Amino acid sequence: MDIDLEEGTGARTIAFQGELGAFSHAAALETFPNDRPLPCITFEQTIAAVQDGKADFAVVPVENSLYGRITDIHHILPQSGLFIVGEHFLPIRMNLLGIRGARLSDIRSVQSLSVALGQCRRFISENNLLPINAVDTAGSAREVAERGDKSRAAIASGIAAKIYDLDIIEENIEDASHNTTRFLMMSRNRLNISPGKDNIKTTFIFRVRNVPAALYKAMGGFATNSVNMLKLESYMIDGSFTATQFYADIEGHPDDENVRLAFEELGFFTDHFHILGVYPAARK
Repeated sequence: MDIDLEEGTGARTIAFQGELGAFSHAAALETFPNDRPLPCITFEQTIAAVQDGKADFAVVPVENSLYGRITDIHHILPQSGLFIVGEHFLPIRMNLLGIRGARLSDIRSVQSLSVALGQCRRFISENNLLPINAVDTAGSAREVAERGDKSRAAIASGIAAKIYDLDIIEENIEDASHNTTRFLMMSRNRLNISPGKDNIKTTFIFRVRNVPAALYKAMGGFATNSVNMLKLESYMIDGSFTATQFYADIEGHPDDENVRLAFEELGFFTDHFHILGVYPAARK
């Protein structure tokens, strides 16, 4: 089935985790600008919305340039029955948001997700602000708007400022300007994409057989067939120290000759292999 990721029809629904104004909401707007956002409380509910047909796509974060992989997603996706149909890199720009008319000199405390507060330590320290841990960034913006207190601010996205009618008191207050989150777009249907093209990624999971040097041998096929492996991560299954699953991204299509040969060799040393998606690589 062909999936149009470029132009929304206005009839599609895009699920994401978090409140309106969350950075996942920002990613959903950038990838599906003409479609309806559906905020969900948890990652499980986000995926379930697509599984149940309440949403057409899910936009979920999988890794951040500062904090690494999003552990929950790596455990949820393999069992979801959904397919990766695209990716998007979102630069994370932190903003200090206050009620209308508030100035930096008015602010005494700032609330946000602990991760967001941690990414803005320098700004918080230089301005002698009291950091307050909250559930998320967008929720913090909503609560600041509801309180109506000039001395309380939130750290959140620019979209949150618009949604909750707040002023952006200071922009780009994050300590690290390279802070970026990679998001995946998930669908009930595979993306129809032809082999032989440039800029294609394949994401898959596998478990190696319990034989000596199985992982080393399994990876050998990618080297000998000149397949570029972009990512290889391991994680436990069901809390077992002996059952390890691997998550991998490579360049190329499964039907490309070199990838086909690499997968064939991989099969000799694995007891489980599943392709999560074949999709265009994002332009960073």
